[in-house]
Amino acid sequence: MKTFALVISILLHSIFAWSQSSLKGRIITPDQESVAYATLMMKSAEDSSLVKAWNSDLDGSFAFVNLLAGNYFLEITYVGYENYSSDLFTLAENEEKILDDIVLVEHTEQLEEVVVTAARPVVEVHPDKTVFNVDGSVNATGNDALELLRKAPGVVVDNNDNIMLLGKSGVKIYIDGKPSHLSTDDLAQFLRSMQSSEIDAIEIITNPSAKYDAEGNAGIINIRLKKDKSLGFNANVNLAYNVGTYSRYNNSVNFNYRNQDLNIFGQYANNLGKWTNYNVIYREQVGMAFDSDVDMVHDFLNHRFRLGTDYFISEKSTIGFLFNGYNNDGDFHSTSLTDIQPIGGQTISILKAASDIDQTRNNLTFNLNYAYSDNGETTLNLDADYGRFRNEGKGLQPNTYMDASGEDIIVERIFASNTPTVIDIYTFKADYERPLWEGKLAFGGKYTSVNTDNTYDFFDVIDNVHIRNLDRSNEFDYLENVGAAYFSYQRQMDKWNLSLGLRMEHTYSNGELMSERLMLTDQVKRDYWDWFPSAGLTYQLNDNNIFRLNYSRRLDRPSYQDLNPFEFKLDELTFQKGNAFLNPQYANSLSLSHTFRSKLNTTLSYSVINDLITRITDTLDASATFITFVNLDKQKVVSLAVSYPFSVTGWWNVFTNISTHRTANKATFEPGKFIDITATAFNIYAQNTFTLPFDSKLEISGFYQSPFVWAGNFEVDALYNIDIGIQKKLFNDRANLKISVSDVFKTHKVHGSNTLGGLMLEVWSGWESRQFRVNFNYLLGNQQVRAERRRRTGMEEEQRRIKTEN
Repeated sequence: MKTFALVISILLHSIFAWSQSSLKGRIITPDQESVAYATLMMKSAEDSSLVKAWNSDLDGSFAFVNLLAGNYFLEITYVGYENYSSDLFTLAENEEKILDDIVLVEHTEQLEEVVVTAARPVVEVHPDKTVFNVDGSVNATGNDALELLRKAPGVVVDNNDNIMLLGKSGVKIYIDGKPSHLSTDDLAQFLRSMQSSEIDAIEIITNPSAKYDAEGNAGIINIRLKKDKSLGFNANVNLAYNVGTYSRYNNSVNFNYRNQDLNIFGQYANNLGKWTNYNVIYREQVGMAFDSDVDMVHDFLNHRFRLGTDYFISEKSTIGFLFNGYNNDGDFHSTSLTDIQPIGGQTISILKAASDIDQTRNNLTFNLNYAYSDNGETTLNLDADYGRFRNEGKGLQPNTYMDASGEDIIVERIFASNTPTVIDIYTFKADYERPLWEGKLAFGGKYTSVNTDNTYDFFDVIDNVHIRNLDRSNEFDYLENVGAAYFSYQRQMDKWNLSLGLRMEHTYSNGELMSERLMLTDQVKRDYWDWFPSAGLTYQLNDNNIFRLNYSRRLDRPSYQDLNPFEFKLDELTFQKGNAFLNPQYANSLSLSHTFRSKLNTTLSYSVINDLITRITDTLDASATFITFVNLDKQKVVSLAVSYPFSVTGWWNVFTNISTHRTANKATFEPGKFIDITATAFNIYAQNTFTLPFDSKLEISGFYQSPFVWAGNFEVDALYNIDIGIQKKLFNDRANLKISVSDVFKTHKVHGSNTLGGLMLEVWSGWESRQFRVNFNYLLGNQQVRAERRRRTGMEEEQRRIKTEN
């Protein structure tokens, strides 16, 4: 007890009595020009260990704050200039040391004589996140962003494009620090249009702070796009070709122009081709068996465009405008053949069905931003956003019942549907951060207004005439207003780092489902407050050992259209529909991590999710089965992750990541229908990179996923995948050629089963996982042009919940 009291006493003393020091300066060229975005490393004089890394601002200035008293030296690197190393200097307690201007010396060697031997590791593990360096991975060749997520450590992407992290669903996807605009299916289409050549790294953040929107109970995956480094103009042209069953093409052009006062940047990209997947579905219900073979083909043409400007009002203030557009014209076509028979008996009839859907998406977003930064110590960001989403799907779904021979028609029913969706999103967001009480205080707020109008027109097609079915047609209108405020505080205290945060949100929503035939309106109103605390404590025992403890409470709201009971049909016996009575899900997460020598990382985490939103498969009558979204009573997940990068030799680098999790799902829907399942699963990811002669690299990577539980109660068998690829730099490093083959042994297939009440379901599923890919990238103009600021807009969280396709 005395020891415990002593520790508490020391901790409290350090919180209120700790002192800090800072180091400031400016970097210039021999011509007295500012050096922006130089890399600075503050190192300890005792053992040359890295204390802190930073970049210089536009005016060449830099500031290291929250430093301990001690002896240090400074190292600076910048392309085209000699590396700089300062003399040793001493920082006293509470001292603010300002260095004389640091003048960098230009390289005297010719460019072709300079040989760069350093390389980023494929995976880096930091105290607060894991970073998958895509740009350093050969097997990223020709991949799109969704396929890259399949390779990220601890991440699972199933065949329905649902993303899970350490065994939990509800992952938030960010693009350059901005929450993504779309939800599940629409997000999947967007990620497929984003090429690997555009991506620098994927960051996996399992315990976000209060500054982030509260949604995403499993954490955040941030896709960081490539950025350049200086002033001038450049353009980047990328061409990619993939072939599996079908051929696909990815093309993009990016440009950046920057001077001292203005930055203009833009992009155009397209993605076209076909991809296919299949399902074999066997189910038993009410004494009958249904055995279906389903083949699906997606034909798509995507266009993405982006235009933005940043105007530097002063050294501290910037105003920017950003416009994003996304257009997708696609066709979905499926054919299915279902044998219908008594369990253990002979076929009595065959259902031949098809589903043809023409889909169009037009998404536009506008952002106006003001940013103030006082050498990184005091910052203010203001964002005003508007998003306009116009999506439409027109479907035709014929069903033909044949006799057991498959020759004579018993009955034929043909249906059609039209599902236009109109969504408008308005947001305003403010974030402020400043030093306070020897630490850093951040606070801010956000207001969001979302209006959605979803129409579901259902038609019976008789003699090629579309007759609107008023019993099955409806309109779903949804209004949601969310106001939020947060604060967070962080302080470094000797070997301790403390962070605390609290986010408060008020939500008002009103959903109305209107039926024309019965002139009835089902209304679901909600008006509630939520509180989301977060806390983190990091302790550096010594240079080799760092411990950190994190806690957070988060939520996930249902996507707008999962609230609407629209039906998406493969055939009239197999379909999916939404649920207007879905509640948000809430997660409490706790994690303990240890880092050894900045390489070996171990994380133990535990989370409890209440009202988990998940998919289940249920029965409608004696023959029909449908997928819908429900709230489970509770999900508990315990996970353990270990990662370790190492070099076998100077030319052979290895990264391994092992994660295991135990999931328990529990819910009761009605008498005889309940879920009570517990399963333990693990995932192994390994990547081997070999440096070859002639400026080339070979990479072999793969993963193994043990059996696991997907959604509410779907038990999935083990699967694994191996990729191989090679890359070669060309034309004085201005071009890069990558060639690879994914899923060499074609083992990335899914088999799973579940039971609920009187339903038993078994599914086999696969897709074009084995592909040959070629990617060619060429840079025009200045190789060191600095691209746009990374900035978060205010509306991406709401756009993530937009869902237009199943």
